[in-house]
Amino acid sequence: MSAPASLAGNPGGIQQVMAMRQQIIQRSDLLQQIHAAQDSARDGIGVQPPRPDFADTLQSALDGVNAVQARAEGLTQAYQKGEVTDVAKVMLARQEAGIAFEATLQVRNKLLAAYQDIMRMGV
Repeated sequence: MSAPASLAGNPGGIQQVMAMRQQIIQRSDLLQQIHAAQDSARDGIGVQPPRPDFADTLQSALDGVNAVQARAEGLTQAYQKGEVTDVAKVMLARQEAGIAFEATLQVRNKLLAAYQDIMRMGV
């Protein structure tokens, strides 16, 4: 429960979460289009499904997580040097970086599970 509360005081964190939400919605729409196209192809209508570039999407998401972590590290070092005196700002940045990292791990775990499921289908 403390993770959403920590993001509430950080407008940049909320914007990033909303941007990630929008990307998820867009990906969901693309998957629905792909399934509809595959169903149409089975019915004899040769519609090519759109091909989103998964590697670019994944790379941009990882770059975003890296930027959040770099910002948190920079604020932490600035606090240690005495350049930043707002402890709450530093802690919020660190919390945001932690949440971004945990989300990345969850995505990795889901991708790995999907890959393993696909590999088991051939057997």
